Amino acid sequence: MKRSILFIFFISCFVLAQESEHVVVVGDSLIGKTINGQNVREVIGNVVITQGDVVITCKKAIQYLVKNEFELIGNVIATQDSIVIKTERAYYFGDSRTARSDTTVNLTEPGFDLNAKRGRYYYNQDLAHFTGDVVLVDSSFTLTSQELFYFSEEEKIIARTNVQVMDTSSIIFADSLRHYRKENISFAFGNVRVDNFENDLIIYGDSLYNDNTKQYSRVTGSPLFMQIDTSSSGKIDTLLISSKVMESFNDSTKKFIAIDSVKIVRGDFASINDKSILYNAEERIETHKLNQDSNRPIIWNEETQLVGDSIFIHLKDRDLDWIDVRGSSVIISKKENYDWRYDQISGKQINMYFIDGEIVRTEVYDNVLSIYYMFEEGEPSGLIKSSSQTAKIFFDEGQVIDVRLYQSVISEYHPENLVNGKEREFTLPQFIIYGNRPSKQELLKMIRK
Repeated sequence: MKRSILFIFFISCFVLAQESEHVVVVGDSLIGKTINGQNVREVIGNVVITQGDVVITCKKAIQYLVKNEFELIGNVIATQDSIVIKTERAYYFGDSRTARSDTTVNLTEPGFDLNAKRGRYYYNQDLAHFTGDVVLVDSSFTLTSQELFYFSEEEKIIARTNVQVMDTSSIIFADSLRHYRKENISFAFGNVRVDNFENDLIIYGDSLYNDNTKQYSRVTGSPLFMQIDTSSSGKIDTLLISSKVMESFNDSTKKFIAIDSVKIVRGDFASINDKSILYNAEERIETHKLNQDSNRPIIWNEETQLVGDSIFIHLKDRDLDWIDVRGSSVIISKKENYDWRYDQISGKQINMYFIDGEIVRTEVYDNVLSIYYMFEEGEPSGLIKSSSQTAKIFFDEGQVIDVRLYQSVISEYHPENLVNGKEREFTLPQFIIYGNRPSKQELLKMIRK
């Protein structure tokens, strides 16, 4: 039937107590009937329904006059300003200005495209609610979930159940997520996991704050950092870091910060400290105490324990290159196969140098105190206790082969017969053996199932 046969209905019952706007219906043909005692009109062909700024087009509409409701059939397109909703079958409720579709639905606006199995749109509230395999493609990311709310005026997104957000460098998993499009800020909650493809790392936690504009992220709730490293020698190690708070700066600094109750494990390397800073691009890790009264950072490397106010670990091709220990520094190394024989050295600053992960040299500066156990042909041969202003210790296969002391040198040799059985008497003033060394198994237990 030609377009010239038009029906325009202005129905007085559409004027509600809250003064809802009139609904105008245009179509190619009209069929009036009664279904279950209700006055119904079928508008067929090139249907256009208008209510204020809401315009809906479809192939066929069934109009329930008293209820002020419409069943929309075939190529349904609803528009309001820049928002366009498309589906094959839907319902429109004129009194509440609400649209509902129980079939595949699509919503688009500039830089935003969403598909779901079902959806509702509340035009008075500028609110959309979608359920079932929701896929949202934004200009900078793709989000999937089982439920999603979109507040179009605020440009706020709330996603729930099996949430995943992927961009060019990472993917976020969470139970729920809030995203503010104008500010480009996100909050994720519950079983949070961040897979960063760019840096080959994974972060677990309970909640996440992410500011894409500032390239800043913050994870809380017993977060765990995991990064698989391959050194130049081909050895594969997993770097694990746990703390109470973790921050990531993906700007020019490219740094990652762990704060409060920090634990680090990587192969034979472990640490406990208040604050760690990881510079991925520079292959550098810093550990610090938060204030004067805080516990000092502790580092273990194989059988060696390091303590200082701040410790700087430098890597080269993912292997240890050198370690810089500053402020009341102490190194204690256990002699293999002996219960209470420890090489000890203290000073204001200690530098340790490595080749292929093996220690080759240690340098100590200012107020140096040291105790080294001696061996001849593999048998214990007493110890040397000394003090100086500077010291250099050289190693071969982890064993001391040369000790050089400089300035104000005082050295004492204690023969084996005066040492054996009295090892506990030969300790430096700062000698403490810490037994809280974290393990890989301990940290891996934190991963959410």
